[in-house]
Amino acid sequence: MEVKNYMSRNRLEGKVAFITGAGAGIAKSAARIFASEGAKVALAEINVDAGRAAEEMVRNCGGDAFFIETDVTREDSVKDAIARTVQRFGRLDVLYNCAGGSLPEDSFVTDVGLDIWNRTIALNVLGTILCCRHGIPQLINDGGGAVVNMSSGAALRGSSPAHTYTAAKGAILSLTRAMAGAYAKHGVRVNAICAGRIMTERIVSTYGTSEQAGSVVDRQDASGRLKEYPFWVGQPEDIANIALFLASDESRMITGAAIPADGGRSAY
Repeated sequence: MEVKNYMSRNRLEGKVAFITGAGAGIAKSAARIFASEGAKVALAEINVDAGRAAEEMVRNCGGDAFFIETDVTREDSVKDAIARTVQRFGRLDVLYNCAGGSLPEDSFVTDVGLDIWNRTIALNVLGTILCCRHGIPQLINDGGGAVVNMSSGAALRGSSPAHTYTAAKGAILSLTRAMAGAYAKHGVRVNAICAGRIMTERIVSTYGTSEQAGSVVDRQDASGRLKEYPFWVGQPEDIANIALFLASDESRMITGAAIPADGGRSAY
């Protein structure tokens, strides 16, 4: 098979990408970057104002995107969003499951409320499952493509006291590997990104800047981790660029991988 030269831009030229949680954070950055690389982008977002703002941002940058109000925890909403994407753009090539995150009330398994458990699992795991349930058949129908799932360094190393978040992101890793094996014969690659602390709007509002955190204890802990792992804290664009690589044909030999982007915390 001929290996293409990927030195030029437009790495997603002719591709259609479906990005969840696209109104903010990593997913919003990915929407802009994917569009700048030639993709047509469907912005799946539950927050209408945020979704419309992201759509306007991409279009102002010269990209082709449209917002679809989507609740990834509801199957009817996800099914409709995938269908509308195909109706609008004619196909689907990239599924980026970026909606997710932790809740401030997350805690040790002996303490966390079951409502927090249920909400965290639904947003992270169920949301990913539903998007794959309806997105992967479309990828297969269109000749194959790429699925990029958002996991976390917490899935590789564990995180306390955020036990629910750790469990959710660990489940996404196992699901990624299982799907990679199941759908490779159909030309579908499935990979996961295990991110460190990324300075999204949500993280900054919860913990402060990379030099700060919500409590004195957390500030001291974060300060120590930054000294040992200076690459642990990143910006949304750092992860979006990894997603771009996994979505593009540059990564055509990679599937079933868990890509650590946590500054080495899961390695040493």
